Amino acid sequence: AGVPHNMPTGEPGGPDSEMFYEFTQVKHDVEFGKECHPNCDCGRFLEIGNSVFMQYKKNSDGTFAQLPKQNVDFGGGLERFIMAMENNPDMFETSIFFPIIQEIEKITKLAYVDGKNKPAMRIIADHLKASVFLIKDGVLPSNKEQGYVLRRLLRRLTVKLRNLLGKLPSPEEVAAVSGKVLELYEGIYFNPSEDKELVRPIIADEIKKFSISLEKGIKLIEKIPTINGKIAFDLYQSYGFPLEVTMEIYKEKGQQINMKEYISEFNRHKELSRSASAGKFKGGLADGSEQTIKYHTATHLLHQVLFDVLGKDIRQEGSNITSERLRFDFYCTHKPTEVELKRIEEMLNSKIKESLPVEFKIVPKKEAELLGAKSFFREKYPDMVKVYFIGNYSKEFCGGPHVKNT
Repeated sequence: AGVPHNMPTGEPGGPDSEMFYEFTQVKHDVEFGKECHPNCDCGRFLEIGNSVFMQYKKNSDGTFAQLPKQNVDFGGGLERFIMAMENNPDMFETSIFFPIIQEIEKITKLAYVDGKNKPAMRIIADHLKASVFLIKDGVLPSNKEQGYVLRRLLRRLTVKLRNLLGKLPSPEEVAAVSGKVLELYEGIYFNPSEDKELVRPIIADEIKKFSISLEKGIKLIEKIPTINGKIAFDLYQSYGFPLEVTMEIYKEKGQQINMKEYISEFNRHKELSRSASAGKFKGGLADGSEQTIKYHTATHLLHQVLFDVLGKDIRQEGSNITSERLRFDFYCTHKPTEVELKRIEEMLNSKIKESLPVEFKIVPKKEAELLGAKSFFREKYPDMVKVYFIGNYSKEFCGGPHVKNT
């Protein structure tokens, strides 16, 4: 909270100590001030950790009371500790980053020591490393929440690689570099032999899909001499071209995007989407009609069939069900083949014809998870959940409603 009078009322706190490491080989740059000191930004000093002595609670009258239980709250950065341990002022040249840089050097055939390549290679290494950790934690590329963070990271590193190579990177080569991240944290966070089967396909698929949009976007941009907020939003909405990428390209041309225009277009589109979805029934259903409920049950069957045919990496991204049709959005590490699509159709129709009974139970969430019930990973569930069973074939978290049999 800084100085004592800025400490929030009712909150615990206390004095703190900051720990710095001094890189004696770094010469002070007077651009940052006449004298060097621990808080100087010249790079000679690096804060590696901070200890807060939690011993007080601030009262409403501004006085401080001793906490009955006191402790030291420590926070530090792993990469910063490594920099200090290896006495290396460049984080990207430490043992937990430079091996990734070396793999990037191999696929670009460029040297990191060449100053003009450093910024891009650092971004690629950082974004790829972060992406691997996100995927391992269950995040998949999407246009929402954590998934959008992952998508932006992978798209930005793709753009940086294209700039270095002068052409689109090979999705498979980039995905292979992720193996180095797995190796660096083997036994601590990753099991490379298993995790590469999870991580590589997701990275390769996202880069492959974005590369198509990237080329289309760049060709369009070449025809647009002057950028504005509306055009920037259209590039994003129609071609999936990220705002950050558009900004970087036009920055090189000496132009800036009018963010007020961009935000205005974004809000207008958001309002149109909100209006279009108004009145939807809970659970993604547009209404409670008999036909809509039939489609809802069919969606559960489809989810399980997709899992059986396309693999365990299938993940639901959303659904929308009306009396006229059902839509099921899902993530898959590959484009389904004609054979797979035919198999999905056959299995789905077969399960419908079996007239499987549809029942539900209300059970503790942990018990439902142990049963193997599927859930929508973006959803937050209460401690007690309703699980719908379709015969012995499908088990899924759901609030209903459903038909009595398929």
